[in-house]
Amino acid sequence: MPIVVNLDVVMARRKIGAGELAEKIGITPANLSILKNQKARAVRFSTLEDLCRVLDCQPGDILEYVPEERE
Repeated sequence: MPIVVNLDVVMARRKIGAGELAEKIGITPANLSILKNQKARAVRFSTLEDLCRVLDCQPGDILEYVPEERE
């Protein structure tokens, strides 16, 4: 998938654990794990906004577009 979620990198830089982050943004640890592990098919803007607020970052710090190589 050409959209890469770098949430784990941002979390490590901010020294925040998944449980703490999930609690601060109001989602379950399971849903945060789905997002963090590239399994999410969609992200609500409100969730992205909460992530950016708590992690003090920009959406581009969390989401990255990496084009797929074509054969």
